[in-house]
Amino acid sequence: MTLTQLRYFVAIADAGFNITQAAERVHATQPGLSKQLKQLEDELGFLLFVRRGRSLEGLTPAGADVLAHARRLLAEAANIRAYAANHRRDAHGRLLIATTHTQARFVLPPAVAAVRRAYPEVSVHLQPSAEADVLEALTRGDADLALISTSGDVPAGGLAVPLFRWRRVVLVPRGHALATRAQAPTLAQLGAWPLVSYESSVRPDSSLRRAFAAEGVEPRIAMTARDADLIRTYVRTGLGVGVLAEMAIRDDDETLVALPAPESLPECVSWAVLPRERVLRDYTLDLLLALAPQLDRHDLRRAAAGHAEPTWPEAPRWGLRR
Repeated sequence: MTLTQLRYFVAIADAGFNITQAAERVHATQPGLSKQLKQLEDELGFLLFVRRGRSLEGLTPAGADVLAHARRLLAEAANIRAYAANHRRDAHGRLLIATTHTQARFVLPPAVAAVRRAYPEVSVHLQPSAEADVLEALTRGDADLALISTSGDVPAGGLAVPLFRWRRVVLVPRGHALATRAQAPTLAQLGAWPLVSYESSVRPDSSLRRAFAAEGVEPRIAMTARDADLIRTYVRTGLGVGVLAEMAIRDDDETLVALPAPESLPECVSWAVLPRERVLRDYTLDLLLALAPQLDRHDLRRAAAGHAEPTWPEAPRWGLRR
């Protein structure tokens, strides 16, 4: 039994039992992956997958047990490699970040640039996705960390580290009726206009819809998009009133006016979510500290490795970080 065989086995399970997709994920050929799987099953003396013809349909009961052990073994092997790389000051590596478009576009660039300056041999790979898909990428093992925002609950699926707090803003074309207001509009006033916001705003459980529902107002969603730049573009055309994250506001856009959002829209927190009980590479720690300078390197490393319960400092407001 080898770590490569276990890695292929886990990849097949995570690819929904599709050998072709699993081979692509581990950069192997389909025949090579199938051969390694057969060798593993022959050594174990039982089948890991339920088969129908040449297709895999699921895990056998024994396969499910082996999968849990295989995940732990692969995670510990990765921890040993990370520890060794840190110990010998190895500046090579690859950092995979699953995140939303807003974080990728407006939050990450300075932090990623700082990491690349300090570790020029490290390649950084961003995977901008819909909010619902970000944590799934982490769970599948397709990312080293996930960046996501919530308006209340702590994200599940790993060790959640609070980075900063932020609020929404209202964006309108210059000359719009709301642009002349000296104070934030109410939700009732926003409800009178078609809205352009993030795609998550159409979900019944979104904080935007819940806030409107609490005041008995039905929002008129004219358009949604993942990308804040697209939201700005369509607000500029007069399609509707934009509701987006304050990080996405640009001071150099003279055609648009940004207003405070209603106070009844809840504050959001941006989180980094890490796999539990992992040895973090030094460049991953540096990225997190660039995003959240209030964090302590030693505490972060110990919490990520599972050696201490985290006690995070209060996340500062966006724009007030030191």
